[in-house]
Amino acid sequence: MIPFSVLDLSPVIAGATPADAFRNTLDLAQHAERWNYRRFWLAEHHNMTGIASAATSVVIGYVAGGTKTIRVGSGGVMLPNHAPLVIAEQFGTLESLYPGRIDLGLGRAPGTDQSTARALRRDLQNSADSFPDDVAELQRYFADPVAGQRIRAVPGAGLHVPLWLLGSSLFSAQLAAALGLPFAFASHFAPDYMLTALQVYRAQFRPSETLDKPYAMVGVNLFAADTNEEARRLFTSLQQQFINLRRGTPGQLQPPVDRVAASEMELNSVAHSLACTAIGDRDAVREGLKSIIEQTGADELMLTAQIYDHEARLRSFEIGAEIWEEMAGGK
Repeated sequence: MIPFSVLDLSPVIAGATPADAFRNTLDLAQHAERWNYRRFWLAEHHNMTGIASAATSVVIGYVAGGTKTIRVGSGGVMLPNHAPLVIAEQFGTLESLYPGRIDLGLGRAPGTDQSTARALRRDLQNSADSFPDDVAELQRYFADPVAGQRIRAVPGAGLHVPLWLLGSSLFSAQLAAALGLPFAFASHFAPDYMLTALQVYRAQFRPSETLDKPYAMVGVNLFAADTNEEARRLFTSLQQQFINLRRGTPGQLQPPVDRVAASEMELNSVAHSLACTAIGDRDAVREGLKSIIEQTGADELMLTAQIYDHEARLRSFEIGAEIWEEMAGGK
């Protein structure tokens, strides 16, 4: 049975603070570790009052320090926002503190709007265009140092921190294949090119020192509860978040509602974006996850759940872990 992992955005719920979000993130990570999830990843977003994980490497250190065995990493760090050397030093530090447990997933998008991206002091167009070169530079910083190398990541050099490429289109799939790196597709919010990207990645993959065959992860929204009705109600928080984002009014994660206040066009658009979702009671979610695995041939699932109530979020991931155990046992 393929591994299940967790993607957490450190959601800031309505009326709460980022400090509350961080406490919930660590609590979720500790539960995920006990429930045998493979990884716990955090994502970089900026200028979004509903997401607290902007300083992604800092939050990774907080989570890694509060857990013992689960791999912790980024899903992802948006490399156009940063100098590769800075990321190498940050993740070299994390790997030095928590050896063998750190992943570095890299994205090509800025993870924010253009005004905020400019405030991050990066040239948007040139940064996106230089993404392949930046990835190669980052790889060099983590490789064993060579004679005459004038710039080194300290710490970082020689630590070989595992790199992943993330994407929602064909670009990163092709680059991951060319570099022989594992690839994660953001199907949990952008499923349109999922199957095509996976096909391209596998067909064009070139073995490397890192990886001898393709390794593909897909993102899945997980809304599991004890009843189908409860799960569908929990899902309305994510629907509201997407609708507000598209209206240009992003904010904190809202509580679930009986009926989402949106037009039919808005609801259909959001349903399309969130098509890669397993929702319902245990039986419904099991069938949903099985279908996604069969459809994609994924080597790993990255489960994420923007759920307002923390206990309900824990319960969703607990059900996911129980399903994994059932499937792993052939039940």
